[in-house]
Amino acid sequence: MKNQMWSGRFSGVSDELLKEFNASLNIDKELFKQDIKGSIAHASMLKHCGILNQNELDAILKGLKQVKSEIQNGDFVFNIDDEDIHMAVEKRLSEIIGKEIGGKLHTARSRNDQVATDFKLFVKESLLELELLLKELILTLIAHAKEHKKSIMPSFTHLQHAQPISFSFWILSYAFMFKRDILRLRNSLELADECPLGSCACAGTSYKTDRALSANLLGFKKPMQNAMDGVSDRDFALDLLYDIAVIFTHTSRLCEELILFSSSEFNFIAISDSFSTGSSIMPQKKNPDVCELIRGKTGRVYGNLIALLTTMKALPLAYNKDMQEDKEGVFDSVKTAKKSLIILNAMLKEMQVKKENLLKACQNGHLLATDLADYLVREKNIPFREAHFIVGKVVAYAENKGIDISEIENLTEIDNVFDKEAMKILDFEHSLNSKQSEGSSSISSIEKQIENLEDFLKAK
Repeated sequence: MKNQMWSGRFSGVSDELLKEFNASLNIDKELFKQDIKGSIAHASMLKHCGILNQNELDAILKGLKQVKSEIQNGDFVFNIDDEDIHMAVEKRLSEIIGKEIGGKLHTARSRNDQVATDFKLFVKESLLELELLLKELILTLIAHAKEHKKSIMPSFTHLQHAQPISFSFWILSYAFMFKRDILRLRNSLELADECPLGSCACAGTSYKTDRALSANLLGFKKPMQNAMDGVSDRDFALDLLYDIAVIFTHTSRLCEELILFSSSEFNFIAISDSFSTGSSIMPQKKNPDVCELIRGKTGRVYGNLIALLTTMKALPLAYNKDMQEDKEGVFDSVKTAKKSLIILNAMLKEMQVKKENLLKACQNGHLLATDLADYLVREKNIPFREAHFIVGKVVAYAENKGIDISEIENLTEIDNVFDKEAMKILDFEHSLNSKQSEGSSSISSIEKQIENLEDFLKAK
């Protein structure tokens, strides 16, 4: 069977294997809403420019509405011979309203600019959807932060106990990561806000069209300024894939810590039974599968980014069939990101924090050593390197006694540079609130951080 799109040029019949290999319909049919939206805008522009009359426009709009309804209701019959969603829609439109009018819809456009427009509309919508999900996630983190300003826990460097912080301070660090993710999404949206429609195959059209009108009708700021760039550009898809990859870098790090914190060794948090699984052989097991799956899916979204980068890296201008591989990875990453952010947020809402265990863990690892050294520098005018050495002796003393330095009852026994005031330093809450730098772990700083995030969420 000949392909109707190019049957005027080819006399032979397409091999069935070629049809299946060449077609993208099974993938890009997901863009049917964007394709119909783009066709409505294009038809409206053609009428505005006198290329279509009102009756023709009315027939096309009515027919497109029926096509959309058929697809949404599951009544539309997809045929591999149509190759892609653009031809599937146009063919059905012509069946409904007749080829004489239906065939006019493709005037002054090509599948090259049509697919770029459809895909860009999908990407723009996805960027906005992901921003909303990240905002909801940040709100959940803020709720935990407000509740746990005084829930003291150890921080870690090299996965070793470092300094006392609060659970609030820890969880806010992730909230600020997700804030940056939102800013990254917004930047990508700004860069994607130029419309390819009307670029045609690669050089524009001889028809007198109004690309600014098409762009406006589709919600773009303006048309793309170079037609060849318009059909060749997939930066917007790469930006989205990169944004998702970074989001997963952050969610994966969060999930890794939640996995650790829920283990018997840490026992800092409890993940709800609703978001845990058991073992087929060990009755006692309660596994943090949500966190593990999100951590695992990170490799998947990284792979989608690398795949498209590799596809695009050496393509000559303008459109090449290689670019048909641009959508499947994007669709997959967007679906993966949406599902992961939704379930992560739901899991975090039900997460329980074990305050007593957090505080108990602070009594291991000599978390107050740096505070003690800073005290000697600040109050005794001792150079930091010397203070570091003195506090090292305090740590060695505690180690020999089998205690934490927070349990030492008399520092003067170790070095006469200490006095009774120094004993006040050996208090975890005092350590939190002694921090004065911007962005520190003190309660006053945490409250400012929460205010910063809430103002950001309200601003847009």
